Amino acid sequence: MPRKFIDCREHPSVSNCTVSIFANNDEELLEAAVQHAVSVHGHKDSPELRELLRTAFKEDRRHSS
Repeated sequence: MPRKFIDCREHPSVSNCTVSIFANNDEELLEAAVQHAVSVHGHKDSPELRELLRTAFKEDRRHSS
């Protein structure tokens, strides 16, 4: 199963964030991405933010087993 990731570089921001977050499952990735969005980018944790982040998940096929 391929790992999932989200990459801030695909969503330009004022801070020009270059962080990428990888995880083995959607829930783990979502929690890490929400924490990052709240603490670094100043977003408020909400259902809308969580859905937006989920739509940005991609599969990392370079490291699939």
